[in-house]
Amino acid sequence: MKARPPRVLIYSHDTYGLGHLRRCRVIAQALVAHRPDIAILLVAGSPVVGSFSFPPQVDFIRVPGVVKLGADNYAPSNPGLSIEDLTEIRSAVIKKTAEIFDPDIFLVDKEPLGMRGEVEASLRHLKTTGARLVLGLRDIMDEPSRLAEEWKRKDAFAALEEFYDDIWVYGLPQICDPLEGIGVSERVRQKAVFTGYLHRADEPSGALPDRIRIGERPYVLVTTGGGGDGTMLVDWVLRAYESDPAIGVRAKIVLGPFMEPGFQADFQRRAAKLDSVDVITFAASIEPLFERAEGVVAMGGYNTFCEILSFDKPAVVVPRRQPRLEQYIRASQAEDLGLLTMLLDDRLDDASAMADAIRALPGQAGPKSAAIPGILDGLKTICERADEYIAAGRTKKADGYDWKRASLRPISKAGMA
Repeated sequence: MKARPPRVLIYSHDTYGLGHLRRCRVIAQALVAHRPDIAILLVAGSPVVGSFSFPPQVDFIRVPGVVKLGADNYAPSNPGLSIEDLTEIRSAVIKKTAEIFDPDIFLVDKEPLGMRGEVEASLRHLKTTGARLVLGLRDIMDEPSRLAEEWKRKDAFAALEEFYDDIWVYGLPQICDPLEGIGVSERVRQKAVFTGYLHRADEPSGALPDRIRIGERPYVLVTTGGGGDGTMLVDWVLRAYESDPAIGVRAKIVLGPFMEPGFQADFQRRAAKLDSVDVITFAASIEPLFERAEGVVAMGGYNTFCEILSFDKPAVVVPRRQPRLEQYIRASQAEDLGLLTMLLDDRLDDASAMADAIRALPGQAGPKSAAIPGILDGLKTICERADEYIAAGRTKKADGYDWKRASLRPISKAGMA
């Protein structure tokens, strides 16, 4: 009997923005490029997951979406549902998918138990099948005391102890160790692997919208990620060009699909009056824009940081400091290592500060000048680990290994609101 292809199930809760989805997508693309026999299924909550292209070996299931109201407060996108009903639906879909797909590896992005505990049932089931259970964490989650409080309230510490075989940290300890100072046990720390950051490439299929094609003239790329919290940055850049038309380098601004339509319309109106500024709403494949840019102005989320590193672009990062300190911690550490320049929003009223920063970008050194070993080894490490897990699992099954485990005590849902 021919062995079935290895299977990987990836969970991306996607309550806000594009970061989780884009991180999971690049991992899926790397895995199928590394071993074309693999089959990957992505469970995502993002309303724009269908806007992205995927290789034939990768498919996705979209669960009903939510709107993020605060750091840990959500509401259903569909007003006819309660958040409790929505969570139950999502949890049931994820668990049934896990049962039928029967993955060799289950990779959970960021939230140890998922949004409001929705993947606990799937983790509990897959623990009995012998699937390798992996939690993927970005390099920085939040300031340690705040993360410790959040994970205690969500029973995440118990999940790390009881369910997960491995924790992949998509970064390097020189930037940050997300498990430092939050009270995890030594047993949990032994599960952690720092993979390095996730390398991005200029996708051949990444067609540029006609609106953004303006020949070969140099430009600085301004990106806000999903755009839901990017209005401050875009306004600051536009004010810089409005007050100083002689900045000397063009700007291409990608607003992001989650920016409010009213702000989008206002920014497009203002940009239309500026000869040196072009604006588009959304580019599913932003890599070609990075590759051709002379520099980058951004907020400093995880994916944008990976793209700055991958394309070796001089960058000015204006980190968000609410509701989490993630971007600020990353930007300040990266600046100390010589990877980028940080511009704080306490100078927001000074349009000349942004104008000067943009003007200086083409002469600023790229991050490769810092020469940090292994900084972009993330995808290579992940592919190597996946090979090891799949081979080990098949060897045990061939030897008649009993994958059934003892039943696990339930994890409390207290504090999951």
